[in-house]
Amino acid sequence: MDVESRRDLQLLEALEHESRITQRTLATRLGIALGLTNLYLKRLIRKGYIKCVTVSPNRLVYSLTPKGMTRKARLTYEFMKYSLDFYRDVRHHLQRSLADVVQRRQRIAIYGTGEAAELVYLLLKQMGLELVAVFDGDGTATFLGLPVQRIDAHHEVAYDVLVVAVLARPAATRKRLAALGVLPEKMLMLQAPIAPAAAADRRGPERPERTA
Repeated sequence: MDVESRRDLQLLEALEHESRITQRTLATRLGIALGLTNLYLKRLIRKGYIKCVTVSPNRLVYSLTPKGMTRKARLTYEFMKYSLDFYRDVRHHLQRSLADVVQRRQRIAIYGTGEAAELVYLLLKQMGLELVAVFDGDGTATFLGLPVQRIDAHHEVAYDVLVVAVLARPAATRKRLAALGVLPEKMLMLQAPIAPAAAADRRGPERPERTA
């Protein structure tokens, strides 16, 4: 699922639940610039997915059109399929990567506290591996009942492998961890690197967008 489709789904879901939401609030929720949010909204209006009505000089009300509801349903299905395929691939990658760790009885730490980290935690339990620490950079207090430590204190914990359970911007995350002193050979990313040709094959041929 490409970035544009995910943005469409996020916006349609937000507008369906809160028709009077401001563009600034939408931008904050999506983590993108206000100007970019405005462009996305204009594109959804132009394609006939949402309607926008001015109810006061500084207040807009958005509503999904029947076409927008259909678009949202299709994107929701695509996102669910993408998520299932993604987590299956991650699970297989981790099982292969951790096979040697199991034999050597190495100590595992997790970086991250989101849904991906929960998947890693369950897999570690199934494989009988010892989880010695959970790290995060956002000040999260607990993770599944376990205490969470700040990543800049990782050198105070004896671990052999750090599973980087972060989905967004993995390359930037790897670089940040390295800057904090985490050894590259100790990092285990959720996905194996994909060669450019393989990535293109996975995406499939580009198709022109159909106009309404």
